[in-house]
Amino acid sequence: MENTPTTAKTTPKDFFLWLGALIALYGGITSLIALLFEYVNYAFPDPLAYAGDPYGGSVRFSMATLIVLVPTAVFLFRLIRSSMETEPAKAGIWVRRWALVLTLFIAGAAVAIDLITILNTFLSGEIGIRFGLKAVLVLLIALGVFLHFLADAKGYWIANVQKANLIGIGVGILALVAIVAGFFIVGTPNHARDLRFDSQKVSDLQSIQYQIVYYWQTKQVLPSTLEMLSDPLSNFAVPRDPETGQPYLYSVTGPLTFELCGSFNAVTPNTQGQGQYPGRDISTTAWGPQPDENWQHEAGQQCYTRTIDPERYPAFEKPIR
Repeated sequence: MENTPTTAKTTPKDFFLWLGALIALYGGITSLIALLFEYVNYAFPDPLAYAGDPYGGSVRFSMATLIVLVPTAVFLFRLIRSSMETEPAKAGIWVRRWALVLTLFIAGAAVAIDLITILNTFLSGEIGIRFGLKAVLVLLIALGVFLHFLADAKGYWIANVQKANLIGIGVGILALVAIVAGFFIVGTPNHARDLRFDSQKVSDLQSIQYQIVYYWQTKQVLPSTLEMLSDPLSNFAVPRDPETGQPYLYSVTGPLTFELCGSFNAVTPNTQGQGQYPGRDISTTAWGPQPDENWQHEAGQQCYTRTIDPERYPAFEKPIR
């Protein structure tokens, strides 16, 4: 990058404008990559991967980050370019030179690391469509950032202000498309709230089922009503539907069988294979809520019939007095 004949002094305003612009730029790019990765996971589930988050928490966080950081980055870079148009010597201040070189270094390193990862994975025979798409996305984004700031270091965007403005508009449109696409996957905020209500209802029914089995093991008879499960000593109170406040439905259908019912807002989300891959040498459970086959449900009233197996859940022996 060539210095202008007269180099302006870096002011605190210049420093914090560039600092804010770089933070917004790096944060926006990271969120965009994370969001696109989630779309790839959704479109191409892998049976070897964990189940994804049914609430789309990571997708929503990436969307929220893009909504804030992309306009911020575009606005701050526009202010920086306006200051250079007013005072051309601003193009040679040290904070701009360092910011451009740092961004070029990070983008170039990302391209090199991505290419090495692609080649290593390909030579290992493990490459799949999910990995391939993610590698291509990182490569394209990192390469685009590298070329953009390389042109900026050579003064191309200073000489072509209209093209620089078009780049800003294009970035905004790309971010908008990525954000809108997220709503087709995770749904609206109301839908997320409905799923959380459903998750709590399943948790309540599981807790009630455990107490019913424990009651049978203790008394060798099923409770006739849910109120009989309340126990101040163990601090257990029978939960109610968190959305309506109504009690869950319960009925005894036999000496060892009973039925629990709840009303749900939506079908159980199927996120199998949409999460991350497990570590090869780490044995751990999948992150986030996982769908339980015993508690799958459709929208509306759903009843679960349960049978107590005395051999698996033997009655407790009563102490001899």
